[in-house]
Amino acid sequence: MRAAPQSRLQRGAAARALALAQELAARAQEREEPGTEPRVMPDAGMFAVSDQLTVAAHDLAQVLRTPGETEEATALVSEARTEAGL
Repeated sequence: MRAAPQSRLQRGAAARALALAQELAARAQEREEPGTEPRVMPDAGMFAVSDQLTVAAHDLAQVLRTPGETEEATALVSEARTEAGL
């Protein structure tokens, strides 16, 4: 994301990355605090989304317990990358 040109970010890559970061954060929160309402990751702008995605992925990686959970998270990232054209 950091290396992506601004034009690509504006064409949807940043929005897709934010949606992925929000999904990863929600999954991490569900595992850490089951049954609570997930907090929403705010849109901090297209130049911050790379950091948001990194933090959300790290948080989720810390709570994954099985190879299946890891594979599922990896598939989400791969799908988002393809959709964003990166």
